[in-house]
Amino acid sequence: MLLQIPALMDLQEVRSLRAIIDAGDWTDGNATSGHQARLVKHNLQLPEDCEAARRGAQIVLGCLSRNPLFIAAALPHRIYPPMFNSYSGGQTYGLHVDNAVRVRAGTDWRVRSDLSMTVFLENPEDYDGGELTVETRFGVQTVKLAAGDAVLYPSSSLHMVQPVTRGRRVASFFWIQSMVRDEGARNSLLDLDQSIQTLASRVGQDDPSIVRLTGVYHNLLRHWTEC
Repeated sequence: MLLQIPALMDLQEVRSLRAIIDAGDWTDGNATSGHQARLVKHNLQLPEDCEAARRGAQIVLGCLSRNPLFIAAALPHRIYPPMFNSYSGGQTYGLHVDNAVRVRAGTDWRVRSDLSMTVFLENPEDYDGGELTVETRFGVQTVKLAAGDAVLYPSSSLHMVQPVTRGRRVASFFWIQSMVRDEGARNSLLDLDQSIQTLASRVGQDDPSIVRLTGVYHNLLRHWTEC
C-alpha cells in the first residue's frame, strides 16, 4: 500500500515548522546512517537530539494525532520521533530498504519499522527533481507532493529520492510500528473502515447495518492486533 495523505499540515503549520527547522544546525545526513546507506545517501539532516528537531517533531506528531486517515491506515502503536532532511545541489538518496528496527541512539527504545512516512515541506514548483520513487507490486510509483501533504508506504519497499537539481527539497521522515504487523490485514482493515464511513454518511451512524459492520471491524482488529 502506498497512500497519499493530503493536507496533513495546513499552510500555517508548515510555515511555523519551517521557521523552527530552517534555523537549526544541519549536518551530514550520514551521521545516523549504517554502512549500506552511506554508499547511496547524500543529503543534510537535523540532528535528532537538537532543539529544532525536537520542537519540529512535536508539531508533526500533533498533526498525525488529528488525522483520521493516517490513524486508520497506520493503526500506530509506536512512532519514531519525526526527523528532518534536506536535498539540494544534486543531492540524492539512492535505492535502499529502511532498517527493520530503528533504535534511538543512547537508549533501548526501539520501533519495528512496518511503515515509512514522508511529509513534504517544500512546494514542488520550488525545486526540480527530488521525487520519492517506491517500488511496489504494481510497479514503480513516483511521489512529489505539495507542502503539508504526506505519503505512507511499507518500509520493506525499495525506494529512493531522485537528485535535486534546482532549489531545495525539505521533508520530515519517520517510521511507524503498527498494531497490526501484517500488511494485508492492515489494508483490509483500512478498506473496511473507509467503506463504513462512506455508508454511514448515506444511511446514518445508527443504522443497524453500520453497527454490525463496525462490530466486524473491531473484531478483526482484536484478532489481528499485537499490542
